[in-house]
Amino acid sequence: MTVSTPKDSRYQETGFPSLQWEDDELPTRPMPLHERPLQARIDREMAVVAEHHIRIALAIEKFWGHHDCVEYIQQLILSGGDKEGRARVGFKTEVLSALINLVALHKQSEP
Repeated sequence: MTVSTPKDSRYQETGFPSLQWEDDELPTRPMPLHERPLQARIDREMAVVAEHHIRIALAIEKFWGHHDCVEYIQQLILSGGDKEGRARVGFKTEVLSALINLVALHKQSEP
């Protein structure tokens, strides 16, 4: 009894397709942020905040999932200080962007 092999040139002696894709130039691209899983986007924005303002990042983690979290972030963005009277110069652009993104992500994660 003889075993017939497929006539397709991609099949080798094993009967499986070759793992070589030289002929098939598959387009690749980085995954856009809006296509990443929700938790991955939250973690990315939290890392930006934590890198510059660890106390604020810890507070956001503590309040995450509660309506108070959004209010806290909005108050930080709009008031220029916190309720304890600590004034600050302002946020760097990347931190401000991360805080705004966290507000939007928090609203997406609400049931």
